[in-house]
Amino acid sequence: MTTLPERPIIINEAPINTDVLDLSTISEPIGELFGSLSANDASYTPYLLTTEQIEFYKNNGYLNQIRVLADEQCDRLLEEYKRFLLWNEKDLSQANALNDAHRLDLPGRHLLHEYHSNQTGDPDNVLTHMLGHWRVTPLFHDLIFLPNVTVPTSQLIAACHPSDKKFVPVQFWHDQLFAKPPFHGGPVAWHQDYSYWTRTEPMQHLTVHIALDDQTEENGTLQFVPGSHRWYRERDGKQVPLPVTDFDFKDMDSIKAILTEEEKQQFQPVPALLKKGHASFHHPLMVHGSHGNHTALPRRSAVLNYFAEGTCSNTDEPLLLGIPVVPHGQPIQGRFFPIVFDPKWL
Repeated sequence: MTTLPERPIIINEAPINTDVLDLSTISEPIGELFGSLSANDASYTPYLLTTEQIEFYKNNGYLNQIRVLADEQCDRLLEEYKRFLLWNEKDLSQANALNDAHRLDLPGRHLLHEYHSNQTGDPDNVLTHMLGHWRVTPLFHDLIFLPNVTVPTSQLIAACHPSDKKFVPVQFWHDQLFAKPPFHGGPVAWHQDYSYWTRTEPMQHLTVHIALDDQTEENGTLQFVPGSHRWYRERDGKQVPLPVTDFDFKDMDSIKAILTEEEKQQFQPVPALLKKGHASFHHPLMVHGSHGNHTALPRRSAVLNYFAEGTCSNTDEPLLLGIPVVPHGQPIQGRFFPIVFDPKWL
């Protein structure tokens, strides 16, 4: 029988800086990345997915290579990105710990829900990972509202939603940054996102992965296992996701220890090979991961996670570090989970 890991303790020891504005208090774009959200429904039309794209997502569990950012926007985001890193391309020595947001030279570091300068703990496989940066800097704040992202997200969640509607209202769940330095960039082990999110229900989520650098097989591009969004287990009469097999992401193939023989036969990953400024959209049960970066340049991405309005808390613990408890069974609402798209806007 496979022994599964325990969920690690997440803390943020950075001192609270009351002089810093928590940008979660602003539930609309500030305007520094793309301007403001339009009241003109025709302005959203260019972001609509085709019927063929939606069917591909339903059949495969992901949709790939959707342009969402111009190169210039990526470059500006990357300048903000550098403020969240304890390494540069010549020196990785400071990227060596978990829960080390307090080491950042960043006034809003206390607002991060999670920060690990190296989540793997292996100096030869460095993976910087964080949550909550939308609360800290204007560009990452505005990124969560980007209609190029939120309109397709509404369509794709709706495509798998029992309401049988073409669009659903979308709320922000949380963001992530994944950074792999040159030569020693670490992997992200195969996993399903909803395995980490069972504290929210029902499952009506979606993940958007935005490449801020060109992704290649050599630098650790995102990869998907087509059809794996249909993989689940039964527990107490309910369908549940596959268990988490490595919270530190470093054991790339640990998931295979809990797969059925049929799932192992179907395990045929395809590389996303995302271009700079392009995004993939994937189902919360899609098995995905990425290998290490062995090239001379960094590989950086921004991840946005969303759910349909009406998603509820499945716990009496905080959903994210540093935010008030949403009682079990209550809808998840409020400034930490803003509405980013509503079909009424169309």
